[in-house]
Amino acid sequence: MKVAVIGAGYAGLAAAVELAAQGVSVTVYEATKQLGGRARRVDYRGLALDNGQHILLGAYREIQRLMGLIGADPAALLLRLPLQLHIPGRFSLQASSLPAPLHVTQGLLTASGLTWGERIAAVRFVHALRGQKFRLARDTSVGEMLQKHGQSGNLRLYLWEPLCVAALNTPLATASAQTFLNVLRDSLFGSRADSDMLLPLADLTRLFPAYAASFIERHGGSVLPSQTVLDVRVEAGGFVLETRQGSKPFDRVVCAVPPQRLAGLAGTLPQLAAAVALVARFDYQPIYTVFLQYPEEIRLPRPMIGLCGGAAQWVFDHGRLNRQAGLMCVVISAEGPHQALDHGELAQRVDAELRTAFPQLPSPLWHKVIAEKRATFACTPGLDRPGQATPLPNFYLAGDYTAGDYPATLEGAVRSGIKCAKLVLKTP
Repeated sequence: MKVAVIGAGYAGLAAAVELAAQGVSVTVYEATKQLGGRARRVDYRGLALDNGQHILLGAYREIQRLMGLIGADPAALLLRLPLQLHIPGRFSLQASSLPAPLHVTQGLLTASGLTWGERIAAVRFVHALRGQKFRLARDTSVGEMLQKHGQSGNLRLYLWEPLCVAALNTPLATASAQTFLNVLRDSLFGSRADSDMLLPLADLTRLFPAYAASFIERHGGSVLPSQTVLDVRVEAGGFVLETRQGSKPFDRVVCAVPPQRLAGLAGTLPQLAAAVALVARFDYQPIYTVFLQYPEEIRLPRPMIGLCGGAAQWVFDHGRLNRQAGLMCVVISAEGPHQALDHGELAQRVDAELRTAFPQLPSPLWHKVIAEKRATFACTPGLDRPGQATPLPNFYLAGDYTAGDYPATLEGAVRSGIKCAKLVLKTP
């Protein structure tokens, strides 16, 4: 069996790793020079930056399993911290060492920045969700769900809104409550370790894609960067993939391109018309990442800190994470007024917000803004997403946008790729 995987993001590489581990001949095509898709390294000023900052959770077991399989030791490449959210001068919450779900209950009851009534309301809310097994009779927006359960004021502002926007990259008013509950279910109410935050200690290409490519090649496969698949044709019970370098036949195809590219690649295949039509109805949300280089002696109190009241939402100290002393990575998820600013103006605004929170900061030495204007699909209530299996035999779709419990996360992407690999292995 010869399998082509189109796209070397986390989804495509997950599928290829699973297949290679089973002795299947896999060829991975990637249009760009860099592996990782929308979670990749960006080289700038001799530094390895990322096109966005990603956080994993302890509950994200599949990506950790694959990392272990390919030799990317999660213990060495991920900083594990107990669930915590700190907004300087406003709010602080940290899960305790008690077993789940008591670790979350105690964290909520001892959180600073909330009234006693708000703490009790939060505990009642999460236990009400647990009682209904984190299932809604009808999907609604996160904002509507919070209002129904009395989650207002600082609870909404400092706790639920940051968690929702970080997880779904969609504003509360339009974010899917059911998808948000899926994330809360798996992270807060599994084992205590499931709620841990896992912060990358390496750039996103080195974290998984580079190890995955090496694993695939050691198992007889190929990873081909800078080779764009221009066309897929159905021929003689299989497929022919056309690139500028020539054409090649395959028995199976896993299409792991971004949803925006699906129509251009598969639009001529009538069996994929329904999937292409579904994706055409997607809306998208941006992620802006602002890197600010301060003098090397500058360090923040924690590797990850929340911000509120401005454009900036999270700041990550890369001196603590990636040994890039003085480099701060600021993340702005979802749509907002910041999109109207040019990159220089946005960097100045973010620097001013950081210096309001941390008055000791000097002026930055340089800045770099990376704008992914369609970083993820908008995770809205009741969104219909295409499945991994398609009506075209032996042609599969992988990507964080395909059907699944999770929003557009690395774990969602990896799970979709694994499902495609299992489907490939099932077919005669």
